[in-house]
Amino acid sequence: MQTDQREADDARKADAPPAKTALSARGLTKVYGTGELAVWALRGVDLDLREGELVVLLGASGSGKSTLLNIVGGLDRPTEGSVHFDGAEITRFNDARLTRYRRDHVGFVFQFYNLVPSLTAEENVALVTEIAPNPMKPSEALGLIGLGDRQTHFPAQLSGGEQQRVAIARAIAKRPRILLCDEPTGALDSQTGVVVLEAIERINRELGTTTALITHNAGISAMADRVIRLADGAIQDVSINGHKIAASELSW
Repeated sequence: MQTDQREADDARKADAPPAKTALSARGLTKVYGTGELAVWALRGVDLDLREGELVVLLGASGSGKSTLLNIVGGLDRPTEGSVHFDGAEITRFNDARLTRYRRDHVGFVFQFYNLVPSLTAEENVALVTEIAPNPMKPSEALGLIGLGDRQTHFPAQLSGGEQQRVAIARAIAKRPRILLCDEPTGALDSQTGVVVLEAIERINRELGTTTALITHNAGISAMADRVIRLADGAIQDVSINGHKIAASELSW
């Protein structure tokens, strides 16, 4: 049944018109230090994220993928280049406008969960919903990622995979246009990692959230609409998955 649904989704996407661009970056360069000590994290990267797609940014440690994600998410600024979102160049924003961009439009999921130990799962998600302009209820967000029965549990009472899913619920509870995931399975075993990827896949499918997931694990790339490979601060290759594999079928 799941395979039939996947094939139907693939067929609809093949017949659909090209998706609009949700975010575009041009000529992104990031240099740390100067002179002989300069480290080039990015070297003139161009990137488009299309509305509703799931993109995997694949590369080894030091390839520049985290730096790229931090810049498009408004957590860092490039040395050169521009990022455009919703008709505005966010790389020209002052700190206050960048904060609003992150708060209103971008959800972040990191390798480490960054949950507040003294707060329940529901309260951790509510930290975001209390400041977002159009949030969903924390219970709704937790239900979407399969933790509706764990709302009153504290992080210490949750497994690593459950904590990561709470972090995903927190990221998507504000209904972001873009979800950026930085090695979300990096601290998990493969079985638990698949459960986390299923949650990300469901958010992308059911909410239509543009999703970019960075990883060094090539096995994860099979669940993406597009795979972008980075090395030495530059994009080496872009490929399209004509037939995606469901996260539940991944193994590594």
